[in-house]
Amino acid sequence: MRGCRRSSLRDRARYVFDRRLARSTGRLLFWLALSCLAVVVPVSTLLVWMDPNAPRTLSGRLTAVWRVSAETLRLGVATGAPLRMLLSVVLGLVALLCVSTLVGVITTGLGERLAELRRGRSTVLERDHAVVLGWSEQVFTVVAELVAAQLSSGRGVVAVLADRDTTEMERALAATLGAGRARLVCRTGSLTDPGALALVAPASAGSVLVLPAEDTDADPEVVRVLLALRSLTGAQDGPPVVAAVRDGRYLPAARLAAGARGVVLETDLTTARLLVQSARRPGLPAVLRDLLDVAGAEFHVVAVGELVGLTFAEAALRFESVCVVGFLRADGRPCLTPEPGTVLGAGDRLVVVAHDGTARPPVDRRRHVDPAAMAPLVPVPGEPVRVLLLGWNRRAPLIVDILRRTARPGSVLDVVTGPDDQVVRTPPEDLPATGRLTVTHRVGDLARPETLRTVDTRGYDSVIVLGPDGAAGSGRPDDRTLLTLLVLRAREEETGCALPVVAELCDHRSRALAPLGARSDAVVRGELTALLMAQISLDPTLAPVFEEVFAARGGALDLRPAGRYVLPGREASFATVAASALRHGDCAIGYRAYDPGGVRGDDGIRLCPDKSERRVWAAQDAVVVVSAAPGAFDAGGDGRDALPRMRRDPDGSDSSTNGPQEHR
Repeated sequence: MRGCRRSSLRDRARYVFDRRLARSTGRLLFWLALSCLAVVVPVSTLLVWMDPNAPRTLSGRLTAVWRVSAETLRLGVATGAPLRMLLSVVLGLVALLCVSTLVGVITTGLGERLAELRRGRSTVLERDHAVVLGWSEQVFTVVAELVAAQLSSGRGVVAVLADRDTTEMERALAATLGAGRARLVCRTGSLTDPGALALVAPASAGSVLVLPAEDTDADPEVVRVLLALRSLTGAQDGPPVVAAVRDGRYLPAARLAAGARGVVLETDLTTARLLVQSARRPGLPAVLRDLLDVAGAEFHVVAVGELVGLTFAEAALRFESVCVVGFLRADGRPCLTPEPGTVLGAGDRLVVVAHDGTARPPVDRRRHVDPAAMAPLVPVPGEPVRVLLLGWNRRAPLIVDILRRTARPGSVLDVVTGPDDQVVRTPPEDLPATGRLTVTHRVGDLARPETLRTVDTRGYDSVIVLGPDGAAGSGRPDDRTLLTLLVLRAREEETGCALPVVAELCDHRSRALAPLGARSDAVVRGELTALLMAQISLDPTLAPVFEEVFAARGGALDLRPAGRYVLPGREASFATVAASALRHGDCAIGYRAYDPGGVRGDDGIRLCPDKSERRVWAAQDAVVVVSAAPGAFDAGGDGRDALPRMRRDPDGSDSSTNGPQEHR
């Protein structure tokens, strides 16, 4: 018949073999025994007949063939009557069956035990270790910081529990951290199951961090995890717990579930504030990364010691390479950038920025201050701003709301969203007007150059680029952001004008791919919150400090022109800059040297320089300060955009400074 291919002998033999062996276990054993005999008996016969010392008689040679075959198959070597030989074969088969069964039981048990170990179901027997619960993009930043802290202090292991395969987690973390760098333990299980949580021994841990997942139910999941932790450790006892939620609506519930020792951060609002501040302050994200990671300069709390009775201005100039930014009262209340004449009390503790927390003896550095090089106190009036917002996601309404509350009257916000963007909350043009900000909205393809050619990009003070939300299964949300940045980069080359662009990225690996200009920067979504969580878990006393640093009602990190503090073109020490900043109500903690050939705006950032360091200050230099005034757009806002508090007050009251907002 045409179209039928004649099967080869090999294919037919393989088909017969597969069909015979697939019927039953008994048939499989029969064919296996037959195959062994078909090989062993002929080979044994050849060995006997080729042996010059073999018996001369046929019966003797057949007996020798039997012995060789029986020894090969371990069936016994008894000879004589057929019944005796048959009994020997039965004993050999019974012995073979027992040994095979024993080997199978041992192999199965060891295999199950190894599989159990690979699944991560054994209990962690450690104390004062760090526990990370959950899996998201933030886990790599958090674990890297905890591992770096462990290597420097020898604190213990880092245990990660997530509802994922243990081998997969270990490989992913090893690819990011490097093999052999730390004692890292991964366990798998449901985060809301107290039995699974017990695997990482949270009750004996030094700190516990709860990360939100990538899906839409991440915040309720965080609350359930905190309740499961509470069932294991109790409401008042246990290690410090640091958690994060995305939506501020879940902050009160998460704070109640975390208890008195818990700290809860809100990732979306923190990211939105960072984007707004970075839009006008190129280099600010790099300063924050340096301040919040374990390497480099960090916030520390140290004892006042012999500085009791001095004013804050006097104490700030008593250290060489340590920058004093405030103090904690005896009751734990933070006071950042206080009045220069504030007197330090016996129970106060200094809040400083330093490269390590080692206590240094105070040394008076006021002799390095040159009053003649200080710039005069001149008020800097705020001006209206023009902001271009490209893209839309769940943080966009927060950004619009912050701008509405902080921008100077007459400011303009132009929003361009893609055709696929789902403005699920209040559209930007429908937000209530405040008299400060005028909002316009239009739709356009952000990946096409002609969309931005219709916009005069040179007329904007800042450009904010947002990507779609990185929900589970959404692929690569940074792709559209990278395309938009490419279009903006081409626009810069066309106009010959550098654009102040800040882009929000989902994956930290996309930062190296982003085509950023000299005045551009990128903020990785959730990275700041991850660094904050790691810092607070390592030192819970820093929680109120960070609460003030990232809230407009307290201190605000900022980059200010150097000409505000020292005369441009004059050589002066950093102590002069610090003293002049104190007159303005700011605390200087570093500077960014202007480099006309610099590729990025974060080049030349130097934190905690020596007070005696002298240099010629240019008008384009910037001073890194912690300021008591709101830093976003120099708006002089009313403080209503302050972050909700990360903790509950000691009296158990809800201390959130934010009420329900329109976009929520």
